[in-house]
Amino acid sequence: MNCLIIDDERPSREELRFFIENHSSIVIAQEFENSIQALKYLKNTNQVDLVFLDINMPNLDGMELARIISGFKIKPEIIFVSAYREYAHDAFEVEAFDYLLKPYAAERIIKLLMKLENRFMVSKEHGKYLNDSKITLTNGEKILVLRMNEIAFIKANERKTEVFYNNNEKFNANIKLSELEEKINSKNFFKSHRSYYVNLDKIKEIDIWFNNTYLLTMENTNEKVPVSRSFVQEFKELMNI
Repeated sequence: MNCLIIDDERPSREELRFFIENHSSIVIAQEFENSIQALKYLKNTNQVDLVFLDINMPNLDGMELARIISGFKIKPEIIFVSAYREYAHDAFEVEAFDYLLKPYAAERIIKLLMKLENRFMVSKEHGKYLNDSKITLTNGEKILVLRMNEIAFIKANERKTEVFYNNNEKFNANIKLSELEEKINSKNFFKSHRSYYVNLDKIKEIDIWFNNTYLLTMENTNEKVPVSRSFVQEFKELMNI
């Protein structure tokens, strides 16, 4: 579980770092004293699970940053840290996970860290279940059983569907893409085009294409996958582009 610490007061960052490093297994990915720089970082990664966020900061305050983060498709949990109680109601409005008062009380913050780790373990196990779930496909001669996390992408081919998996292997399934969509129960799959469904975890590179669209290079395949204009905005939100 990765976190950011965003606070313009160095002593506060150091104290919070001490508790996190000595009372949890949470990894501090980055620390920022400037919320604008933190926002730039967050827009270029979806590997942050938690944000410890001070409220009173210059230029872009923590509450406004939280409102921006709440609009992300994949958003980290937010824990506000503040010396003032009066912002607690606003924190509720942006669905913050918790609200820590400064100066930090050791018992309070240790309980919070335990709560965060328990929450993350439940989410992780749920995600593992989705990724380990299986799908059964047939082409009339053969039945193929695949784990969802083995599939790189799916492509419509008239009334059939081409499923690309593992090391550029392809299976021509006797099923329409629209019918296959109903069988996919993993949050990691995204419809990038009317004829394509991609596994977000299998994207290797994203190239800017014409008309502000994208062309995806998938892991272990030789094919490119388009993101059409109809799905670009949702894709950008998912990938925090």
